[in-house]
Amino acid sequence: MQFNRRRFIHTGLSGAALVASSALFAQAKGGRKLLLGQSVPLTGAADQIGLAYFNGAKMYFDAINAKNGAAGYKIEVKTMDDGYSATRAAANAKLFINEGVDALFGFAGTASCDAAYAVTKTSGIPFFAPFAASDSLHDAASSNVFHVRPALSDEAYKVVRHCATINQDRIAVFAEEDAMGRAGMAAITQALVDLKRPPLVASALSSVNSDKVDAAVAALMKANPQAIIQVSLFNSSAAFIRKARQAGFGGQFLTFSVVGIDPLFSALGKEIGGIVISQVMPSPRSIGTPLVKEYLDVLNQTDQAPSYESVEGYVAARAFAEGVRRAAQAESGKGKPDRGGLQKAFESMTDYDMRGFRVNLRAKKYESVGAVDLVTITPEGKVLR
Repeated sequence: MQFNRRRFIHTGLSGAALVASSALFAQAKGGRKLLLGQSVPLTGAADQIGLAYFNGAKMYFDAINAKNGAAGYKIEVKTMDDGYSATRAAANAKLFINEGVDALFGFAGTASCDAAYAVTKTSGIPFFAPFAASDSLHDAASSNVFHVRPALSDEAYKVVRHCATINQDRIAVFAEEDAMGRAGMAAITQALVDLKRPPLVASALSSVNSDKVDAAVAALMKANPQAIIQVSLFNSSAAFIRKARQAGFGGQFLTFSVVGIDPLFSALGKEIGGIVISQVMPSPRSIGTPLVKEYLDVLNQTDQAPSYESVEGYVAARAFAEGVRRAAQAESGKGKPDRGGLQKAFESMTDYDMRGFRVNLRAKKYESVGAVDLVTITPEGKVLR
């Protein structure tokens, strides 16, 4: 199971063209169709992750629409690029709501998801499958938010527990100085408390997805940690790993799934060997899982490369379509599934078996720890568990 170094392929539409899809948007308002609004980084610091997530979802929606949709409803997505900017994501969310979309889908980035939800939480519109949302959006009070990925707290618990099993007590954290980094650091700190482990020996922050990490490396090396947990995107993570090793660090690196495992491999090459990476989706190369085989069958009809982020987009789209089927069945000919109908359908999906991969859209804290997988990658690109 080797990593494919092919670049993530956009669908050929530029960000501007995606925004300018008003004709399609108007057409989708009539007939047996549902319209979703998605704001995702197609450019900027997290573009590789955003493009893969976007393409995975689009791949499923295109496939199901070609087969007359979900319960006869075509699912159209109006996608806008936010460049990994929380301000732009919030503005896009407001625009989508004003234009009357049926749901918000697949927003990406902790700060972006928080900002977008802040302007939508009173609308009652479903906020579906945010990528890397903060733990506050997993709170029961956020009743119209539905997740296909475990919370940061679940990943933190799994990673900290792994350190405990190999007697690593001196743990440090390297994080980006943004909402994701702060949320991840808080989740790790709480996991240490919940698992009755010693507190962090040190922590350090750096700019988002930047290679300017020298100060952070110097600060953490002074603490002599056994393990360093990273809450950062691939460029920052790769730069930190290289410079920490050059500074003499011989301990364990562990990262959250938000790092982007494929772009991290592209950035590090053989230097990725031995790093522990948490994953919240099935491997895109696990053909023994029926869902993954289905995903690959669809993907092989495109020029995209398989990736964990693409799988997550596919899973998110597939879960949304299942909610549409359930809502349509409940309506039983009374009309198009509305926001309330979708809400009830999604609330019922607490143990949905998606062809060998179980999805709980309303998981409580630590309920999804078991769904988090810890993997390492050999210098040759082979994934090990």
